[in-house]
Amino acid sequence: MELPVLRTPRSRATRRLVVAAALTLAALTAAPTVPAQAGRPAPEPITTARTGGQSVALTFDDGPNGADTERLLDVLRAHDVTAVFCLQGDRVVQHPDLVRRIAAEGHVLCNHSVRHDDLGEATPEQVRADLEATSALIRWAVPGARIPYFRAPYGSWGVSPQVADRMGMEPLGWTFDVADWEEPGAELIAQRVRERLVPRSVVLMHDGGGDRSGTVDAVEALVPELRAAGWRFTLPARHATRGAHR
Repeated sequence: MELPVLRTPRSRATRRLVVAAALTLAALTAAPTVPAQAGRPAPEPITTARTGGQSVALTFDDGPNGADTERLLDVLRAHDVTAVFCLQGDRVVQHPDLVRRIAAEGHVLCNHSVRHDDLGEATPEQVRADLEATSALIRWAVPGARIPYFRAPYGSWGVSPQVADRMGMEPLGWTFDVADWEEPGAELIAQRVRERLVPRSVVLMHDGGGDRSGTVDAVEALVPELRAAGWRFTLPARHATRGAHR
C-alpha cells in the first residue's frame, strides 16, 4: 500500500491530513486478520540480542527527531554501529529524509505506532489498522522498506504481538530501559547503562519525544568505552521458527 503523497508536507495541518489518510487507507485496504495457527503460542517480545557473550543491541524509540536523530546517526556511523530505530508514523511524516538516511545507512526499522497511543486495550482490528498505517507511512518515505519488528508504546502489548506477528513483524521488547525520557543528562544515562548491562542486552533508549541531546552524548561516550571492555554491538534476536518476515 502506498500513500498518495509525493512531497514532504510542510504545515502541521497537512501532516495531520497525511496521517489521517494513512489511517483511513489502512482501515479500508487491510487484509482480513489471519486466525492464529492451532497450537501456536502467542509470540513473546524479544528481549535478548542475537549473539551470545558480551553483546548488546541498541534500540531507539519515538523518532525521527530532527537534529538529535541526525547527530545520533553521525555517532553510529563514526563507530560502525548498527541499531534499531522504532519509528512513529507522525514523526516519519515530519522527517522522511531522516527515515531515508536511517535505512540507507543500514539500520533496522521498527514499527512503533502512528502516534504512540496505548494499544493495550485495543481490539485486533484497531491494532492492525494502526500498524498498517504506520508501515504505510514508513514505506511512503522508504518504498519497499523491510520492517521486521514492532514495539508497543509504553510496553503495553495487549493483543499486538499476535497481530504484528500475523503481519510479518516480531514484537520487540527490551532488557532494560534507561529512562532517558526523564532527560537526566548524559552522565546519568551512561551510568544506568553501565550498571544494568548484562550479556545479550537489548537497550531501550530514545532519539525522539523531547530533547535527546543527552542520549546522543551518552551513546558517543559509551560505544568506545564498551568496545574497549570487550562488548560487541549487534542486533536483537529473531524467532527463527516463526518463518520468514518481511
